[in-house]
Amino acid sequence: MIQSRDDVRNIAIIAHVDHGKTTLVDELLKQSGVFRENQEVRERVMDSNDIERERGITILSKNTAVTYKGTKINIVDTPGHADFGGEVERVLKMVDGAILVVDAFEGTMPQTKFVLKKALALKLPVIVCVNKVDREEARCDEVVDEVLELFMDLDADDKQLDCPFIFASAKLGRSGVKADEIGPDMVPLFEAILDYIPAPKGDPDAGTQVLISTIDYNEYVGRIGVGKVSNGRISVNQEAVIVNAHDPDKQRKVKVSALYEYDGLNKVNVKSADIGAIVAISGIADIHIGDTICSPEFIEPIEFQKISEPTIAMQFMVNDSPLAGKEGKYVTSRHLRDRLFKELNTDVSLRVEETDTTECFKVSGRGELHLSVLIENMRREGYEFAVSKAEVLYREDSKGRKTEPMELAYIDVPEEFTGTVIEKLGQRKGELQNMYPITGGYTRMEFSIPARGLIGYRGEFMTDTKGNGIINTVFDEYAPYKGDIQYRKQGSLIAFEGGESVTYGLFNAQERGTLFIGPGELVYSGMVVGQNGKPEDVEINVCKKKQLTNTRASGSDEALRLTPPKILSLEQALEFIDSDELLEVTPNNLRIRKKILDPTLRKRAGFRK
Repeated sequence: MIQSRDDVRNIAIIAHVDHGKTTLVDELLKQSGVFRENQEVRERVMDSNDIERERGITILSKNTAVTYKGTKINIVDTPGHADFGGEVERVLKMVDGAILVVDAFEGTMPQTKFVLKKALALKLPVIVCVNKVDREEARCDEVVDEVLELFMDLDADDKQLDCPFIFASAKLGRSGVKADEIGPDMVPLFEAILDYIPAPKGDPDAGTQVLISTIDYNEYVGRIGVGKVSNGRISVNQEAVIVNAHDPDKQRKVKVSALYEYDGLNKVNVKSADIGAIVAISGIADIHIGDTICSPEFIEPIEFQKISEPTIAMQFMVNDSPLAGKEGKYVTSRHLRDRLFKELNTDVSLRVEETDTTECFKVSGRGELHLSVLIENMRREGYEFAVSKAEVLYREDSKGRKTEPMELAYIDVPEEFTGTVIEKLGQRKGELQNMYPITGGYTRMEFSIPARGLIGYRGEFMTDTKGNGIINTVFDEYAPYKGDIQYRKQGSLIAFEGGESVTYGLFNAQERGTLFIGPGELVYSGMVVGQNGKPEDVEINVCKKKQLTNTRASGSDEALRLTPPKILSLEQALEFIDSDELLEVTPNNLRIRKKILDPTLRKRAGFRK
């Protein structure tokens, strides 16, 4: 018999990137008494990964739980970036409602629409939390209208439209039901969760059914499946069967060796868990997202939404440059292969395929950010490898035509930069679909653009808008191929010979363009040391020393002045490389190089093209 479990609520926190989800979770944890009075707590405590903390973004969804008035509230903090949308889709299957966080100044953004669409499609009730109401430029009434408009655009039913609005400043830990009367704490939000989010339902007397929605990984216990108990009860040492709705042949007997529930930021060992509980299960080696754990006498998989396919791919290969193996700890193809396949344990939106050669792997993901985070993690762990330029994944439609992934780009820029942005995106096959003024002298533009048109654009966009522009993209659909795009207008400055760069050589080279290196750096023939001011590639000698003579002239020994080099970040380097170049990634350095290092062979390959 189906029953409700009133002492539990399961919610996901969804929002556009940087609207304050993780800060809101911090406050819910603090105010529910998870931390001791005198305990020092760092900001954004849920962002546990180094890269998440540095960039201020959430990459992996995280689980936590708080207790309020005797009710356990399981909270899942989800990422806001489109590249990690795969995380959001899965998590929503585990919860019974969502809190949509919207910035009181920015209002509804592309990712707000993306995450809300997923929540409404699953018929989840939504509480809207208008955050950052303490900002001077907050425009709460307009944002409420924008949110309601978005609900209507996404065909929300009457019940979903009648959602509660809570106004909050997560940073100050305050909330209220009116924008101009926010209280001293988060009680209004806690009360809204208890009143509006339904308790989980299930049949406690039926056989066990647990759908695995996320995978955690731990060096000591291996894969850990996280999911909600939909029916029955799950216990430690229980015999169970794993099945999958998308793979009818899969049916394997397993044993539940350890079971955990979440309490604050910790996992707590439990002997058993009932309907509605969010549990972590370890001891099952080959467990995957979308698997259902059932009792042997009641085998029935739970339907699960397929994960969105990757749209972009890169080649990851063993580093074979003259400086290979000098800086990394893990450099062989076996190390690279093991690490990439290990990533599949936790990242379901990623694909890794072997190629004709054992030295190279094709890695596909949801976007440039998705793959750059993987590259950054690997280099921090001591891996040394090379990657190629990102390329989009094409498909054929039913008529045999070539199709490519299209993105919707939402761009907010000060009015004076609109002409430049429209011109640049026009060259990249972008079509302007909408344009209107928003507050603060900014204009919002909406473009439909091929995903490959955005590769390498963000850096240029920041330069064009003097750092004042905001660009957000979200995957739209596959559409017929839009034609060729010319990416880079400028060529590379290529080192002519190997050695150590010297001031004299660099001084003569800097007239040609922008240098990426300073004096005293190791270079090799075929390495890209700068960007040419003109379209063609030019070879230069940065190791050239000044010829010594025994005559001294008054001006010849004056100090040579070098312009400081442009040091590229990982994203900038990935944007800069062309299709005939590679990025050499080591724990200490990022070096751009030509695929063919030998100048003669490189010229021959160019002529053949």
